[in-house]
Amino acid sequence: MRNIIVGAQVSIDGVMQAPGGQTEDPTGGFRFGGWAMAYFSPEFGEEIQHLFDQPFHLLLGRKTYEIFAAYWPFQDEGAPHGGIARMFNQATKYVVSRSGEVDTGWTNSVLLRDLAEVKVLQMQDGPILLTQGSPGLVQALFACDLVDALSLYTVPVVLGGGKKLFSSGAAPHAFRLVRSRVAPNGLIVGHYEREGEVRIGDAGLGSPSELELARQKRMQREG
Repeated sequence: MRNIIVGAQVSIDGVMQAPGGQTEDPTGGFRFGGWAMAYFSPEFGEEIQHLFDQPFHLLLGRKTYEIFAAYWPFQDEGAPHGGIARMFNQATKYVVSRSGEVDTGWTNSVLLRDLAEVKVLQMQDGPILLTQGSPGLVQALFACDLVDALSLYTVPVVLGGGKKLFSSGAAPHAFRLVRSRVAPNGLIVGHYEREGEVRIGDAGLGSPSELELARQKRMQREG
């Protein structure tokens, strides 16, 4: 069985749209493309490399696949990001698209039509399945309870809108922090592994006041 790991650059308010450049994904009128690049630092690069140190195949939504396919095959493998270009070009790329045509001409690319095919893929032996970007796909993976781990690179900005990492409907689960790092520029990196059910507690008073009982009844009425 293969683990699915979500790798995501996110703002403090959970936006993951177009972290790399202004033309990456301006859909919905998004005007902050490239918001993560101003915070790129040695720590950022080292932690991204840490994610790629294990054997992996890429699992991508159509739009992110098209962004990558138009960029990485054309990068000089001797350039500063040449190592990533080489790994991405050599890796198997699974692109998930429910409808529409997808040009899978990028070397080692495979088209999947739905999450049922992702589930079959997950049950097979092989390297981890690593997402990059792909907010729609990532939300669907969380909703179907298919995520085994996540690596978050949280940039200290609030963007106010855009495509987000989470939406309502994600399957509830606890995650365990297995590695973390804080860069001097405020970037926070956290690598998490799935741990189990959500644990809850109760900070309520042992003997609630009449005001508290009235408040609870009002909450029940308001739904």
